[in-house]
Amino acid sequence: MIYPNAQSWLSAAHRRVALFGMSGMGKTTVSDMLRGSGHWFHYSVDYRIGTRYMGEHIVDNFKREAMKVPFLRDLLLRDSIYIASNLSFENLSPLSTYLGKPGDPAKGGIPFAEYRRRQAEHREAEIAALLDTSLFIDKARAIYRYPHFVCDTGGSICEVVEPGDKGDKVLSLLSSKLLLVWIKGTEADRAELARRFDADPKPMYYRPDELEANRGAYLAETGLREEQVDPDDFIRWSFRRLLVARQARYEAMSAWGITVTATEMAEATSEGAFTELVASKLP
Repeated sequence: MIYPNAQSWLSAAHRRVALFGMSGMGKTTVSDMLRGSGHWFHYSVDYRIGTRYMGEHIVDNFKREAMKVPFLRDLLLRDSIYIASNLSFENLSPLSTYLGKPGDPAKGGIPFAEYRRRQAEHREAEIAALLDTSLFIDKARAIYRYPHFVCDTGGSICEVVEPGDKGDKVLSLLSSKLLLVWIKGTEADRAELARRFDADPKPMYYRPDELEANRGAYLAETGLREEQVDPDDFIRWSFRRLLVARQARYEAMSAWGITVTATEMAEATSEGAFTELVASKLP
């Protein structure tokens, strides 16, 4: 680790961390708090994915839908309207909307083949955005003069890395530049995530092999054909399997850094409290 002990972290002129864990565990909340202190540059991996790498795909999808409406189609063809994504750190809906949900088109689903294609695009974009962290560390200091840096990773980082591979290009780069911090949730936290997901099921990224396994198991269990699948029901069903799989992967990733609980992180409501919390987890 770039900070081998608490003293090296506390005395560092430039503190750099990468927060990882399930979506909803506080990564963005903490990053926003640190940015608000005026001393930290906040690099959002999901924002980078949605703007730099998938922005054109997202807007093209908006246009594709607009072309289905005669009134909008005419305006679009005449260059009378401008369609853009209003994606922000706090609102990533344009990105998740593009990923979509597989299943019955009448219920807002997309064909599984198209879903796989978009998932593959997201995987490439996420890896690229994670590797861009090094570029933004340099920008944060050289251009914006921020002394400290926080990388707010997406919840699916564990799906695009291999923690057991010491040569993993993403983890090798991140660990050479930042301190990796896992925000670990409890069983109760995961149950709450599942409850919130049931209420508002959102598109997710899955490893290709797990997506296929989920698809096969769900179709066998329900007896449905692909085009009959209720998109929300499928992703709710898949999310519970995802929670278990991701927990194991985050646990493996924790060997590359330190671990704090979601409760501890929620209580670190100031830059000073965050600094002390991290120090308490180092030798």
